[in-house]
Amino acid sequence: QVQIVESGGGLVQPGGSLRLSCVVSGVIFSARVMGWYRQAPGKQRELVARITIVSGTIYADSVKGRFTISRDNAKETVYLQMNSLKVEDTAVYYCNLPLATIPLPWGQGTQVTVSS
Repeated sequence: QVQIVESGGGLVQPGGSLRLSCVVSGVIFSARVMGWYRQAPGKQRELVARITIVSGTIYADSVKGRFTISRDNAKETVYLQMNSLKVEDTAVYYCNLPLATIPLPWGQGTQVTVSS
């Protein structure tokens, strides 16, 4: 059974850091390009970072230089290290397969709130 579980969100002040984790089960994790998405209130879900099976990375311009995506295939986990957080980074963060025709069932996401 395919399952995605995101964690690590929270409330942080502007300029702070958080590290998100996403455990994916039920797929051959090591053979999948993984991505982190976010959805802010009233906005569409957007892809912010993705990582290939050989750990090549691509970032949205809005997070480039501040966020780092990584993966641990043995743990079937993808991470998102978020530094220099801004108020506009506030959103629910999800992970999924950015290159899949049909995404995996979405997890519950993890809320990130950046506020002073």
